[in-house]
Amino acid sequence: MAGEFVNPEIVEEEVDILIIGGGMGACGAAYEIGPWLDAAKQQGVDLKVKLVDKAAMDRSGAVAQGLSAINTYLGDQDPAEYARMVSNDLMGITRDDLTYDLGRHVDDSVHLFEEWGLPIWKQPGDEVKPLAEGGKPVRSGQWQIMINGESYKCIVAEAAKKALGSARIQEHVFIVKLVSDKNDKHRIAGAVGFSLREHKVYVYKLKACLLVAGGCVNIFRPRSLGEGIGRTWYPVWNAGSTYAMAAEAGAELTMMENRFVPVRFKDGYGPVGAWFLLFKAKATNAYGEIYMETNRHLLDEYPPYGQAAATASCLRNHLMLKELREGRGPIYMDTVSALGKLAETMTPKEIKRLEADAWEDFLDMCIGQAGVWAGENIEPQKKNSELMPTEPYLLGSHSGCCGIWVSGPEDLGAPTSEEHADAGKIPRHLPSGWHWGYRSMTTVKGLFTAADGVGASGHKFSSGSHAEGRLAAKAMVKFCIDNQDRKPVLAESVSDLVEAIYRPVRNFVEHADDTTAIDVNPNYITPKMLQFRLQKVMDEYVAGVSTLYQTNAKMMEVAEQKLEMLKEDALKMRAKDLHELLRAWENYHRILTAEAHMKHIQFREESRYPGFYYRMDYNFIDEENWKCFVNSVYDKETKTWTCFKRAHVNIVDKSKLFKQAFRAAKGSADH
Repeated sequence: MAGEFVNPEIVEEEVDILIIGGGMGACGAAYEIGPWLDAAKQQGVDLKVKLVDKAAMDRSGAVAQGLSAINTYLGDQDPAEYARMVSNDLMGITRDDLTYDLGRHVDDSVHLFEEWGLPIWKQPGDEVKPLAEGGKPVRSGQWQIMINGESYKCIVAEAAKKALGSARIQEHVFIVKLVSDKNDKHRIAGAVGFSLREHKVYVYKLKACLLVAGGCVNIFRPRSLGEGIGRTWYPVWNAGSTYAMAAEAGAELTMMENRFVPVRFKDGYGPVGAWFLLFKAKATNAYGEIYMETNRHLLDEYPPYGQAAATASCLRNHLMLKELREGRGPIYMDTVSALGKLAETMTPKEIKRLEADAWEDFLDMCIGQAGVWAGENIEPQKKNSELMPTEPYLLGSHSGCCGIWVSGPEDLGAPTSEEHADAGKIPRHLPSGWHWGYRSMTTVKGLFTAADGVGASGHKFSSGSHAEGRLAAKAMVKFCIDNQDRKPVLAESVSDLVEAIYRPVRNFVEHADDTTAIDVNPNYITPKMLQFRLQKVMDEYVAGVSTLYQTNAKMMEVAEQKLEMLKEDALKMRAKDLHELLRAWENYHRILTAEAHMKHIQFREESRYPGFYYRMDYNFIDEENWKCFVNSVYDKETKTWTCFKRAHVNIVDKSKLFKQAFRAAKGSADH
């Protein structure tokens, strides 16, 4: 056993397209890619595709535990209005081309979910009419619809697996490194990972890959401690692999300073959306005051984002944090008043159903919160529950927009002339650097992304992530057809790649006998202890919960020094088994992602997201100098970051062209 542990079997395989991940984005790509492969075959191009997931697709990704709502469904609403909402909620800096493009496509994925068996709540009288035929959903907000979603991911994964075929899917293999092309350092040529069940390393050569390995959790110290330390809002298996691997491959990242700090029910991290939107509950301070009303004047400091119909998410946190800083906590969700008001016009049977819906909101997606309520004798109709902002998370699919800079759609942007617009033509005229040939491709040729990977385009949620995977699948096939004669050549030798991947194993085997206590050793550090160090650095110096999300240039200088030492020590991580090898590589990815986050906050000299983080030395929003994208490129040879600005351009208000594009998409089978 020791021999094969140190010297794993090497499996080499050549594919045209590799899908890395098993979440909603990967499932969207797996479902969509089949017809485009058939179309390629008709052109004489037979493409080989494989999907590799470190987990099992049925319960992989952010939707693994289930959901109680689909947060992006437009129905009859204008995608331009959706794009404006996304921009406002993210304090004015988003890619209108990406959000609009998603808005005009996302409903089709939701219609598929219903067709595959997902129960969607309907308005009375429309219970049996599908959404695709005009059925009216129960909306908990302008863009959200309610579902019974405990098995949501299983349903979507089943369709993806059926469409792609089991022979093309490999589960329990963790891809940890992308490999550049030997003849073109700006092109992807391979990917390397290891099995979590056997002592095997997999080396893939490829023409294109879809990197959809989720966002990043656990780079900040969580609020939960002890036996609850694994409880977070976003899934703990999201280790920043998307951002770290893309950065090491040379892809341009964008808005990595952005983060999401959701307000959730304390200790259980239970969802609050349905309570705010469907049950119309209000959040109060300890004295019963509705702080969104008493502190509303604070929003005047942040026009226009604080004065929109829906206050930006970070600004809602900003009003809550004032209460906590000034000693008026704890914060509560007034469930008693909300349910009481609804019950005033209900029969006893309807009230019972309402209470069941309140519990099911947790049982569909966060059963741990139901456990907290039960354990603390909380009945929501009789006792209010505490709320608390969580530790920060990095993501691009929910209410955050960090990620990778990608090529936008061809048919959006300002018309080249009014004459062209009148003629119904849709010439592409996106701002410079927003489009370079293939939707969703990064600045590295052949490297595509979707979902949490696509930066500057938040509020995709589960349905949008699926739709974005579908868009990327089509583009990857086109890329492979256009590059069918190119042969990938790995820039690194297979032996060097295997050596790097199994370094933690060798650290353990070579030094395990140096001490009598297996976890205490002068020559290696356990992945668990290294992660604690990372979380402590980020929490205390890069605006975590312990500083009430505050930092400054001097604090980040300290973080920079500590992260440098941590990167050195990371090379000494051990792996006593395959599980620890998984944890070690997740830590490598987390450290690089954490460094990107810190570097971006350091570069942006303002507090663009008050309530999510505050740079106390620049505690204001500077629209004149910083209404722009902050992008970066990582050099893996020198291990240095280069941050720079890209101009922000508001293109969604070119409404005439956008409406033409929307009509074209609705009427086109290609979309």
